[in-house]
Amino acid sequence: MKTLSKNLHIKDTREAINLFGTNDEVLHFIEKEFKVKLIARGHSLIVNGSKDTVQTVENIFSNLKTMHQDGEHIHLEAVKKLASLYKDEERATPVDELLNSENGVAVPSKKRFIKPKTDGQKIYIEAIKKKDMIFAIGPAGTGKTYLAVAMAVSALQAGTIDRIVLARPAVEAGEKLGFLPGTFQDKVNPYLRPLYDAMYDMMDIERFTDLVQRDVVEVAPLAYMRGRTLNNCFIILDEAQNTTPEQMKMFITRLGFGSKAVITGDITQIDLPKEKESGLVFIEKILKDIKEISFVHLTAKDAVRHDLVQKIIIAFDKHEKK
Repeated sequence: MKTLSKNLHIKDTREAINLFGTNDEVLHFIEKEFKVKLIARGHSLIVNGSKDTVQTVENIFSNLKTMHQDGEHIHLEAVKKLASLYKDEERATPVDELLNSENGVAVPSKKRFIKPKTDGQKIYIEAIKKKDMIFAIGPAGTGKTYLAVAMAVSALQAGTIDRIVLARPAVEAGEKLGFLPGTFQDKVNPYLRPLYDAMYDMMDIERFTDLVQRDVVEVAPLAYMRGRTLNNCFIILDEAQNTTPEQMKMFITRLGFGSKAVITGDITQIDLPKEKESGLVFIEKILKDIKEISFVHLTAKDAVRHDLVQKIIIAFDKHEKK
């Protein structure tokens, strides 16, 4: 087989450190995964291999360089996910199109753009752009909450909405609220922490704190939504699998003029008492035929955390099918 040699330019030492990884772990992984030889010399990376694999590796490093320019710290797991995209022959969207900034969500942080990493995530973002009510159902690590928060922050920055409202049911996974010390707000804050974490990744803490103080961003338990009408808002209900049908109906009827609602959850991790049906399972049966509402189902293929998470999800799926 004819071999090809390609010289890739590296801007500076900082870019090289981010692209190559700790102890060149990224280079070692790509060499093994794509059967190529990588040689780093100064501000150059020489790629030796077959024509097709050299082109693929060049595309991978082009995307990694874009990630570096967007202010992202490149983890080996992100490189593994990128490599899997290029090796997935069943992928609906070309990788370069998938990771194009035009598909990204503009946010006021060092990252600049939050981009979909899978076909499912691309479909999810497009659904949020087109519909006023979106249900995202899927396992952990698929970006359900993260992408919804990114879209909310982007809409606030663009001025298409006036406020962001983030809600979550305060349902315990084996521990009662009353056992926790402090005021009621102190008790519910741990349940809202994932929403805070996502917001911190989209904007600096000072900016977020200012928006919360001015009530432009509200993070609250689901119970606080009763009796309200929310106009010109981007509303997110996280962990919706832990709502009852009554709570779900209460929440989705809060939608006012100029507002958008995104409801996310994982129906494999329901913490409600066994005798209670999940509102997220219930509501799809009721609303699935309303064309203005979108139900997006994400799978293990859309998991973008540590690749072990994807394997765990698949293992649980196999166990439950048995």
